[in-house]
Amino acid sequence: MMNEPISKIMITKVVTVSPDDKLTVVKEILFNKRFHHIPVVKGPKNRLVGIITSYDIFKLNRKFEEYDSITVREIMTKKIATLRPEEAIGAAAQVFLRHLFHGMPIVNEDQELVGIITTHDILRYNFDKEYPNDEFEIEWRHIEEGD
Repeated sequence: MMNEPISKIMITKVVTVSPDDKLTVVKEILFNKRFHHIPVVKGPKNRLVGIITSYDIFKLNRKFEEYDSITVREIMTKKIATLRPEEAIGAAAQVFLRHLFHGMPIVNEDQELVGIITTHDILRYNFDKEYPNDEFEIEWRHIEEGD
C-alpha cells in the first residue's frame, strides 16, 4: 500500500519564499495559510536551498516588530532531507518516523523543487485507502476546498 510513488500524493502547488525575503512574509504565510513548512528556493528554476518552519520562528523568540529586519537566510535550515517524486510513500513515512519532523520537500535530480509531502498527506492517503467512500470526509474536503 505504501509502495506507490510520492508523486501520487505530494502537493505540487507549493508556496515558497526566497532567502532574501523578510520574516514578515513568512509570518503572513504561516498564519494565513496555516502552513508549518515553507521551502526556500532560489532562481528561476526554484532550486531548493533551505526550509523554514513554524518551529524556526518559535525558537527565534523575537517580537513581530523585529521580523522586518530579519531575512529568511538568517534562520532557515540549510541541511534538508529531501526525496524524489518516484520514491515510495513508505520512504517518506520512514523518514518522518525516524527524524520526527512533519514536512519534506520533493526535488528532481537538479535539486529543483517539484512538491512537498507532509505527515498529513500520508495520513489522508491511508485514510482514503481504508475508507474510500466516507461521506463525512468527502463533505469536509468540499468545504475545505471552497466548493
